[in-house]
Formats: sequence, C-alpha cells, structure tokens
Amino acid sequence: MLKWIFYGADGGALPERVRSAIRDQQDRSEILIGWFQLGVLVLIGSLYFAAPKTFSEDAEFAPVPWALATYLVLTVIRLVWAHLGRLPDWSLRLSVVFDMMLLMGLIWSFHLQYMQPASFYLKAPTVLWVFIFIALRALRFEARFVVLAGLVAVAGWILMVLYVVFGDPDNMMITRDYVTYMTSNAVLIGAEVEKIFSILMVTGAIALALVRAKNLLVRAVAEQTAAQDLSRFFAPEIAARIKASEQEIHAGTGEVRDAAVLYLDMRGFTRFVAGTTPDRAMGLLSEYQARMVPIVHKHGGSIDKFLGDGIMATFGAAAPSDTYAADALRALDEAVAAAQRWREACEAEGQACPRVNGSVATGPVLFGAVGDETRLEYTVIGDAVNRSAKFEEHNKVLSVAAVTDLGTYERALAQGFEPSSVLRNLPGTTVAGLAEPVDLVVLAS
Repeated sequence: MLKWIFYGADGGALPERVRSAIRDQQDRSEILIGWFQLGVLVLIGSLYFAAPKTFSEDAEFAPVPWALATYLVLTVIRLVWAHLGRLPDWSLRLSVVFDMMLLMGLIWSFHLQYMQPASFYLKAPTVLWVFIFIALRALRFEARFVVLAGLVAVAGWILMVLYVVFGDPDNMMITRDYVTYMTSNAVLIGAEVEKIFSILMVTGAIALALVRAKNLLVRAVAEQTAAQDLSRFFAPEIAARIKASEQEIHAGTGEVRDAAVLYLDMRGFTRFVAGTTPDRAMGLLSEYQARMVPIVHKHGGSIDKFLGDGIMATFGAAAPSDTYAADALRALDEAVAAAQRWREACEAEGQACPRVNGSVATGPVLFGAVGDETRLEYTVIGDAVNRSAKFEEHNKVLSVAAVTDLGTYERALAQGFEPSSVLRNLPGTTVAGLAEPVDLVVLAS
C-alpha cells in the first residue's frame, strides 16, 4: 500500500490504452490545478492590495508581495507547461515541495515583518493554507502527491517550532498556561503538536479517500475504454443498449419490431480472391467496408454482421424508427452509387474491383440476444431477413445492382423516400428460395 501511495500503481494489469487514458485524465487535472492556483492568487492578491494593511507603514520588510509574485511566476510557468505537454514526475514533486516551503517561508518571515519574537509566527492564521495546498493535490487523483505535501508541511512546521524553541535559548517562551499562550507570544508545545497531528490526519484521510477514488477512476476509465472498443465491434445502438441495460443480458429475450433489412455484397469476390494476393484481397475488402459502413450509419442503420464480403444491416430493429424503409432505401441508393464511383476509380488506376449488389426487404422481425452464457450476439430473425438475402442473390440473375419488393418500395415512398433514378417494376418475379412470386422493383441497374 505504501509503495502504491508514494510511487503510484504501475498499472501492469491494465492494457496500455487504459493507462494512457488515465494519464490523459491526470494531465487535464494538472491544468485544472494550475488554473485553480492562479484563481487563488488573483483572489489573495486582490484582497491583500485592497484591504488596509495590518502592519506599520514604516516596516522595512513586506514579504507577502514577493511571495505572491514568486508564486504567480511559478504557477504561470507550470500552467503553460501543463498545456504544452505532460509534466514529468520530478517537476510535480518539486512543485509540491516548493509550494509548501514558500508558504512556510512566508509564515516564518512574519516575525521579522512585525518585529516580534519568532514565536509570533506560530499563531499566524496563514497556516490554514497548508490544508488548501494539501487538498489541491487531490485533484490529480494520486495519493502520493497528497502524502508528499502533508509530509513536507509537517517537516516544515516542525522546523519552525524547533527554530522558536532553540533559536534563542535564553528566551524560549514556552508555557503550559493556555490563557498565557492565547494572550501573548508564549509557545504551547501541545498546541503545536495538535497542529502537526491535524495536518497528518487530514493528509491521511485525503490520501485514503484518493486510494479508493483512484480505484474507481481506473475502473471507470477501463469501462469507458471497453465501451469505446465495444462500439467498434457492435453498432452504436447495440453498444448503447448493452451499456444502458439495467439487468444482465441473457439469451432468449427479444422484441418484435417493424424493420428493414439491407444486404450488400461484392459480386464475384470469390473469383477475385482466387486470382490475387491475400494482402490485395483483404485490402480491397477493408476498403469496401470502410466505404459502405459510414453510409449505413449515416442513414440510421445498424451493422448486424459482416458475412465475408457481405454486409447485413438493419433499420428500425436496434432502435425503433418511423422511417426505417425510407432510410434503408436511401442507404442502398447511396451505397450503390458510391460503389460505382469506387469501381470506376479502381479501373482508372488499372485495378479490378468487383461490383457491389444490394437489396432491402421489410417486415416484422424479432430482435434480441442469441447464444449461450459464454458468448452472446444481438441479431434479427424473421422473414424479412431471408427475403432480403434472396433478393440480393437475385441481382445476379437480373444483372442489376439493387432490388427491393414493391411493398417495401411503397412503404419507403410513404415515409419520404425519393428515388434518384428511373426505376423498373418486375411483377410476379420468381426468386430462388421463395415459395411465391414477388413483385420486385429494380433500384439500380
């Protein structure tokens, strides 16, 4: 525990990306500390110069302006440094030590300013700023800097007391009378021990709270990072659903919704893979997905799964929508156009790119989690899933790029869809795998 407090957790059990996120949080805390210190300086400086002076105008020594100016310069340097990049540990430790020593030096100088015995400074209310300086280090969520500030404060105060006790052996001014202590410059050792004990107790309490808070911070950052990674493996709507679930998600729970199912596929990709290098094949697949996925997301779709060179997406399943059919056809329309531009660009560079097919079907689907206790997956089940897949395969028979059924098309029109090209109706089309003929609409040739 002590090693953790003084040197910090090495984070060996955490992935580097989580440790990096925690360091980023701490870097932002350093900026917050700097601005807080600057605000305190402005407040104290304003009060000091505006309030009537509590010492004689004839005093030859006034340390407060010098201390404030020094602290201001160092605070500005530290703040600029924190904005420019990460502050190294040695600078943070040095800052803690210097801040506390500057405060102790200021308190020590009061007996010179007011021309009083050294014991005079032990009663200065400025000692309360010790607790502010200690608490300020808590903003970084690292107990070691709080402990360092507390120990430096205790060491400094002990030296201040020893200076009073042994600085003038002929006039130690030690008393055991509380009234005498309160009404004179006499020193009450018990009172000074109480101050030291209070500093230690406050330091310990804040450090202990920070140890617990740091654990919570690590867990929060780890969960946030995991949630961000989760969003890369799941559609944003699915990730949000998992994160917001108040109960543990189990297989076998689902909801029936009206939704649209979109299929995209690269025609002839298998033949293309056979005639090219693995790197080229995977690079092409990655480029294809990088072009198609943002289009699906743009129109409110959720990627359900990647099927080799195929993409299955849903609209209105993960999150209910009143325009699911229109959104799906808009996405298909834009995806086919983007794929054609991509294919033309590839051919201009002397490289072959397979053609992209697409299809959409709508209807009631069952949306829920499937799998077992070791692995779960959100998916959709229903006739619309099967019909969309069959429509996509029928593109090859028709030698077209995108089709849907008449019911889906009319539903999309009612929801605000506007086709980008002249369409072709194919009533009573026999589609392999479907029991009855279907009225198809060709969306793109």
